[in-house]
Amino acid sequence: MAKAHICLYFVIFLYLYSEGTFTRVNAEGRHGEWCVAKPATKKEKLQQIIDFARSKVNCADISNGGACYSPEDLLLHASVAMNNYYQAEGRHFWNCNFEGSGIIAITDPSTGNCKYQLKK
Repeated sequence: MAKAHICLYFVIFLYLYSEGTFTRVNAEGRHGEWCVAKPATKKEKLQQIIDFARSKVNCADISNGGACYSPEDLLLHASVAMNNYYQAEGRHFWNCNFEGSGIIAITDPSTGNCKYQLKK
């Protein structure tokens, strides 16, 4: 119990010492939440996720000619499709489950011209 009090006092001290302002440190870029596929997800499951998401939301960005189109990268396609669904459905954690294949990222997974959707 004494350790908990010491930690609490330390946090209060830091707060007072910093004049009541804390700076949130994030990676550069957009701030928010994105749904992405777990890297260990099997290819068959990734394809099922892509098919499901395409049946529910617009996934033009992973179609031929789209900004995120990369025919050899099933993980990227699934992540973009999962995120499109997650954003469209209101960004609830259960909309990123995909039977345990999804994870919520707090750093923007966008790369190059492939920009992941982010709805405020």
